[in-house]
Amino acid sequence: MITVSNDDLIAAAQAVVHPHRVGDRLFGDVGAALVTEDGNVYAGVCIDTGSGTGFCAEAAAIGAMVTAREYRIARIVAVWRDDDGVWVVLPPCGRCREFIRQIDWANIDTEVILGRGRTALLRELLPAHEWPGPLD
Repeated sequence: MITVSNDDLIAAAQAVVHPHRVGDRLFGDVGAALVTEDGNVYAGVCIDTGSGTGFCAEAAAIGAMVTAREYRIARIVAVWRDDDGVWVVLPPCGRCREFIRQIDWANIDTEVILGRGRTALLRELLPAHEWPGPLD
């Protein structure tokens, strides 16, 4: 039974946000947290690079989860703080939506937190998610 609330998960994502620059690169301005079906929480931050080889905070959190040999995501959230200090929940980008699905096929039913009291299943955010059938 998962006892981590959405607010707990948002707080876990907020806790890892520590934006800082290394040269012209920005690290850690978006944080993500997820809870697995077993109730374990994993977090990560984004890494922005000029060449586009960086990755999103969701991917970092998923990497931590996979390192711990877990694959099923019950819920996930990403957060960012704007220049005025206001926290914003960010929906996963298209790449992250597909990444979540490909980690485990059952993750199509991952609950994505879109704000306080607002969620959607990954299947609702990732249309045409079924594997295609043969052409003929």
